[in-house]
Amino acid sequence: MVLYQPQNGYCYNSDTHFLYHFIVQNLNTFKNNQGQLLDIGSGSGILGLLIKRDFPKFHLNQSEVQEEFIWLSSKNAQTNGLKNKMYEGNFLTQSFEQKQFDICVSNPPFYHGSVIKSENKILKIARYNDSMPLEKFIQKTYDILKPKGKFFFCYDVKQINDIMLLLNKYKFNIESMQFIYPKRDRDATLVLVYARKNSKSLTKVFPPLMVFENEDFTQDVQNIYEKTQTHSIKVEI
Repeated sequence: MVLYQPQNGYCYNSDTHFLYHFIVQNLNTFKNNQGQLLDIGSGSGILGLLIKRDFPKFHLNQSEVQEEFIWLSSKNAQTNGLKNKMYEGNFLTQSFEQKQFDICVSNPPFYHGSVIKSENKILKIARYNDSMPLEKFIQKTYDILKPKGKFFFCYDVKQINDIMLLLNKYKFNIESMQFIYPKRDRDATLVLVYARKNSKSLTKVFPPLMVFENEDFTQDVQNIYEKTQTHSIKVEI
């Protein structure tokens, strides 16, 4: 998959590849994956486009607030021959034409407001949760999902207590989770979450994913990149 990205701005990273793989693992437990899919904060479009590529029965919708990424999401969909519907504007205030979704996916801005921020406006919006606070993100997603709708996202593992409390508050059940570790002797940095609206299933915790062994990607991570098969092209926008 060819993906255009900004020369100077936020680019997709390994988090999105790991989230994609986690989503695929979970969706493969269902026989008939179809319906309305929403990629929240689509950026260059990578996450939704990869899922659409592998599960073509989904109708891909993408929500993005930044003009540069609205253009990139549309450009990348067209380049890869995939149909998408773009919703332009703030996810939290978007009506989505009163549509409800079967599945929502997102690699949202999750860095806490207390950390030192980039001066680049595009990077600020893409990285820091000032633009989309966790509680509002979860509440809005609940509102637009169909009953038993699926919700996949990744987040800073340090905020896991808030994640679990807020998902419970808005009647999401955590179906599965996976923790991402830079190395075996390091603390986890990222959590991948699959929650379902109004579900009562028990939670599955996937084996941890280690990113590096010595200075090289682990075999598990190499396998993920082989599945995504993405090629990035930097452009001025």
